[in-house]
Amino acid sequence: MSDRAIEARLAGVLGPERSRTAVQFFRFGVVGTFGFLVDTAVLYIALALGLGLYSGRAVSYVTAATGNWALNRAWTFRGQGNGPAWRQWMTFLVVNLVGFACNYGTYAVLVATVAVVAQHPVLGVAAGSLAGMIGNFLLSRRFVFGGADRAVGP
Repeated sequence: MSDRAIEARLAGVLGPERSRTAVQFFRFGVVGTFGFLVDTAVLYIALALGLGLYSGRAVSYVTAATGNWALNRAWTFRGQGNGPAWRQWMTFLVVNLVGFACNYGTYAVLVATVAVVAQHPVLGVAAGSLAGMIGNFLLSRRFVFGGADRAVGP
C-alpha cells in the first residue's frame, strides 16, 4: 500500500490534518528506530575504545542525531524547512536539546540507579530514546522543518 493510500485511509478516520501528522510521526519513529540502532552501536564501539558510559553516550547521541536529521530531512519532512542544510542541522541539534535532556537524563538516572542497566546500557539507551521522542518530533516539526503541515509525499 502506498503512502498516499495509507494517508487517504487515515484521513477518513482522523481527518486530513491529523492524518498528515500521523504519517510524519510514524516516519519520525522509523527514523528514530534507526537512530536507536546507530546510537547503541556507536556507544558500544566507544566503550570498546575506552570511553566511559557517559562520554561514550554523548558521542553516540551526536552521531545518531546527525543521522536522524539527515533521514528526517530526506524522508519525514521532505521539502520542508528553509535555509542552508548546515543551519537546519544546527537548529535540529539545538531544538533537540530538550529531547536530549530527557533522553540523556533518563539514561543517566537508570545507569546510576539500576544495576542491570549499568551492565546492559542498551536498556538505558532504549528508555532514553522513548523519553525524548515526542518532544523531538514536536520541536523538529515546528522549528526545524517549519511548514511541515503540508502534505507528505511518497
